[in-house]
Amino acid sequence: MHKLTESAIETLAIERLQALGFDYIYAPDVAPDSLNPERESFAEVLLLSRLCKAVARINPTLPAAALDEAIKNIQRISSPELLANNEAFHRLLTEGVNVSYQKDGNTRGDLVWLVDFANPDNNEFVVANQFTIIENNQNKRPDIILFVNGLPLVVIELKNAADENTTLNSAYRQLETYKQAIPSLFTYNGFVVVSDGLEAKAGSISAGLSRFMA
Repeated sequence: MHKLTESAIETLAIERLQALGFDYIYAPDVAPDSLNPERESFAEVLLLSRLCKAVARINPTLPAAALDEAIKNIQRISSPELLANNEAFHRLLTEGVNVSYQKDGNTRGDLVWLVDFANPDNNEFVVANQFTIIENNQNKRPDIILFVNGLPLVVIELKNAADENTTLNSAYRQLETYKQAIPSLFTYNGFVVVSDGLEAKAGSISAGLSRFMA
């Protein structure tokens, strides 16, 4: 029998997500110091080129300047309170980003959508592992991050059920550490998942472990 390891659980999770239609990225291959970087620095948590392409695809009738303004708006979220940032982004994600632009000499207002909720196939789904983030001199690497249109909406932390020293609570405590060390990642978070390979639970970044649901 194969020995159960955290690495094996991670590989299985990625394979399951690929079967659901996620594209897989080994994050070091697109890191700032790689041959094909998708981030300018390790402090960036958005896959910006993917976000720009998706926003242009989802909002084809709006001018490029309006789309650029919408993306700048989500990058400007910067309250000192993590939950306030997360709530601000959640509104933009679910209600659209208000923009104004000039057309025929008039100022027009409109909404830019970051995700196509009506047509799921019009979005890009990516699963990435080994995604290093450096913030405030803290270097962290969550197990798995799920990106939708370049937005890191889901963070998954894995532990090994065969290791008697690790539990779902260990995975939850690790996420709490990440929230303190690399809070910018969680500005854009929809929910977090903890799993030991046998059991998995999901919750919001404001929830205690007892509020997580299978």
